[in-house]
Amino acid sequence: MNTSLTSRERIASYLLEIGAVALRPQEPFTWTSGIKSPIYCDNRLTLSYPEIRSYIAEAFAEHVRSEYPEAEVIAGTATAGIPHAAWVADKLNLPMAYIRDKAKGHGKQNQIEGRVAPGQKVVVIEDLISTGGSSIKAAEAVRDAGAEPLAVLAIFSYQLDRAVSAFAEANLPLHSLSDYGTLIGVALSQGKIAQSDVELLRSWRQDPSSFGA
Repeated sequence: MNTSLTSRERIASYLLEIGAVALRPQEPFTWTSGIKSPIYCDNRLTLSYPEIRSYIAEAFAEHVRSEYPEAEVIAGTATAGIPHAAWVADKLNLPMAYIRDKAKGHGKQNQIEGRVAPGQKVVVIEDLISTGGSSIKAAEAVRDAGAEPLAVLAIFSYQLDRAVSAFAEANLPLHSLSDYGTLIGVALSQGKIAQSDVELLRSWRQDPSSFGA
């Protein structure tokens, strides 16, 4: 690994290295929504690489230490954010919880598992930000519990304008350890994409619905 890389570039490089993120501008992937996308992302693969998952956890923990030292609980989104939240909570010696996409239909019908008390300050850990809807919904569950979501932290963001607007409207800070723009630069420097692909890749971020049309 090139030691001159920034943390954002290093994480992007890791994701490319293990195939957690792939760029395919000439043969786009198809999302379940039907949208054509030049990027595929499955950050669950990071769980299988101890060095990488540890680096990600420390990057999350360092951001919490520097930006949200008042954090009292680390909460992961189900399911992909749960293991990362556990590692971060361990590094910070803080309580950990996780947030379901909806309340259980049985038992106590919890949406938040673990203890989040009214008034507590919570950092939400997510693996990926696309449109931002599920992450904002998780933060709203924290608010509904009477606690305060300080921010959503994610491993990677597609940097879609729709997500930026959604987080701003929800009055919720968002920070990703790496992002689409950084990934394009790293992939280009490593020869994984051609210079001629860059504009095509950037155009997708501006208008995902028109890509491959």
